[in-house]
Amino acid sequence: MRQWIGVELDETSWREKAVSSVGGFVAILAVIGISGHALGLDGAAMLIGSMGASSVLLFGVPHGALSQPWPVLAGHLVSALIGVGCARWIDNRELAAACAVGLAIGAMHQCKCIHPPGGATALTAVMGGPAVRSLGWSFMWHPVLLNALVLVGVAVIFNSVFPWRRYPTHLHRRKAATETPLTPAHADVVAALRRLDSFIDITEEDLVRLVQLLAPRSPNL
Repeated sequence: MRQWIGVELDETSWREKAVSSVGGFVAILAVIGISGHALGLDGAAMLIGSMGASSVLLFGVPHGALSQPWPVLAGHLVSALIGVGCARWIDNRELAAACAVGLAIGAMHQCKCIHPPGGATALTAVMGGPAVRSLGWSFMWHPVLLNALVLVGVAVIFNSVFPWRRYPTHLHRRKAATETPLTPAHADVVAALRRLDSFIDITEEDLVRLVQLLAPRSPNL
């Protein structure tokens, strides 16, 4: 039953869970201020929802591939662009909303910036009401891109306080891992992912690190 409904392993400590919660609190407090200034709290409600989803990734899964700066910034921006375009050029709002989300997914795939909350941003551009529509193309920059920049900035500063967290993952503090016979080359990782033909939410560095941690210990160690 656990496998069917997708219950995953989560061996994080209570300390890690608490840090994730506090980080999300700080980030969304800043986002509410920005979105409320641009749209008013009523108009900002849907957009704040998509940023809330982003904060789950940035602070709950800071090492995930979907949580890195490029997916967050480009994912929201590309989705906002597509959403505004669909809202302006497709008269039927239901059709425009469906097109916005579908095209946003395809564009994020193509631009290597898959970020699930981007779908909500695209939907907000169509269904967000008069306050959102009145912004036109400027919706992309303020509040969407500004909110995303604030989230990433808070994530970089906040996660840097805790030595076991790395954000972005490239800015890690651990020493370079020792090469083992099971350490895969970059080409091997790419080839394996192509065979799976499915997006995996783990960075290449953490994937290699997992392989190294799972490698049998040398009897001389």
